[in-house]
Amino acid sequence: MVSKTSIIISCIYHNLVNGEHMKETGIQFDGSDYLDGKFLIAMPGMGDARFEKSVIYICAHSEKGAMGFIINRALHTPTIIEFFTQLGIISENEVDDLVTNLEKVQLYSGGPVEPGRGFVLHSAEFSGDSTLTVDKNVSLTATLEILRAIVTGKGPRDILLTLGYSGWASGQLEEEIVSNGWLVCPAENSVIFAENNSLKYEQALSILGVDPLLLSTDSGHA
Repeated sequence: MVSKTSIIISCIYHNLVNGEHMKETGIQFDGSDYLDGKFLIAMPGMGDARFEKSVIYICAHSEKGAMGFIINRALHTPTIIEFFTQLGIISENEVDDLVTNLEKVQLYSGGPVEPGRGFVLHSAEFSGDSTLTVDKNVSLTATLEILRAIVTGKGPRDILLTLGYSGWASGQLEEEIVSNGWLVCPAENSVIFAENNSLKYEQALSILGVDPLLLSTDSGHA
């Protein structure tokens, strides 16, 4: 198992070396308020089109920063078959034999950082050497091991496969929340792994009892 702190440090390091500079703001939560295992729901008018109407599942959050994945933005290209073929997980000759194991797997854009890097959010019954346990129901793995398991029908029961992630440096997410960029609410597995992405935004808001038609840029954060 890997620690949440090490995964945050690793991701922020990748941000910096790739020119994704994220200013430290000095605003921080105390440990009891960290948002691991929570949803962020984008507020209208948050000012960043990359996250418009997005729902993000936060996997790791500490004084060093945060990382998570957009769960409601499916990618149309590459297709899931193209993705596994390009990685060399399956060959063109194996597609017909293995396609049934992949027919319900969608490929998502997890965020704007490292869009060429793959991650799998999944149900917790699967665990590998590099698996991060987010909570008792959801884990995160980013290795070829889990992709091979998925292809052969030995993977997790629930899967959300993403390219890229969303990352924040120390204090950045806290500042965005205070500035009414995000609503925060408990996460639900039924929303994370739902097949109908068009409903996830409204489903997440319903956890808070918020009507999306009444949501405005002036609303406070939860």
